[in-house]
Amino acid sequence: MLSTVQELFAYPFIQRAVIVGILVSLCAALLGVSLVLKRYSMIGDGLSHVGFGALALAMAMNLAPLEVAIPIVVAAAFLLLRISESSKIKGDAAIALISTSALAIGVIVIAMTTGMTTDVCNYMFGSILSMSKNDVRLSIIISVLVIIMYLLFYNKIFAITFDESFAQATGINTRRYNSLIAFLTAVTIVLGMRMMGALLISSLIVFPALTSMRLIKSFKGVVISSTVISVTCFVIGILMSYVCATPTGASIVSVNLLLFITFSLISKIRFKQKG
Repeated sequence: MLSTVQELFAYPFIQRAVIVGILVSLCAALLGVSLVLKRYSMIGDGLSHVGFGALALAMAMNLAPLEVAIPIVVAAAFLLLRISESSKIKGDAAIALISTSALAIGVIVIAMTTGMTTDVCNYMFGSILSMSKNDVRLSIIISVLVIIMYLLFYNKIFAITFDESFAQATGINTRRYNSLIAFLTAVTIVLGMRMMGALLISSLIVFPALTSMRLIKSFKGVVISSTVISVTCFVIGILMSYVCATPTGASIVSVNLLLFITFSLISKIRFKQKG
């Protein structure tokens, strides 16, 4: 086992992928707890589809993918908030409306320019080989900023997660902090798409939080547990991908799924014992 790990980390692209992957996993786990509790976890899936459309435009114009995708996905996240707050189109309907539209635009742009190449498959399903050195540097800087901002505003995020109306009554600008969560989520989605793919990136947001909630009930406990679970599943998934020659994103999701099932079974056993 140790020799396999040493062999794996001998490759520079694996080293870059692990560093970025751990940071993105941390960001996704931190934000995922609030998104799941606010019943807005599908925003990750919606924004990843927007990200695919943005990456398709970047490919068509021969521009740097992350520099194009980040502002577009952030704008889409804010648009989702505004639509949900100020119109009759709520939550999941707004996400479906924007995500499917962006995905359709992305497919049309690709069909009219580069065609369905290997790069497109990498964006859809993820690839650790698709990350350039510039992507890695930018991902590290932005991931660290996301983690710092989350920690700085942890108390406010906690307040609007559990009781937004009460938080607003106490003077907290709930719209501002909802926008902050949307912004951090959008950035995290874009950073993780290169590795996990547009179709699988939302799993990094949903699975760790849901898995932790099977056994842990406090907000702080769930946040800490989610980060540990997310990073652990990522590292095991990378090893599984290397040993079994399976796609990286799918391997990471499979490990998350197995851990979720395990935690669910343990939770049921505990419940029966207490009963």
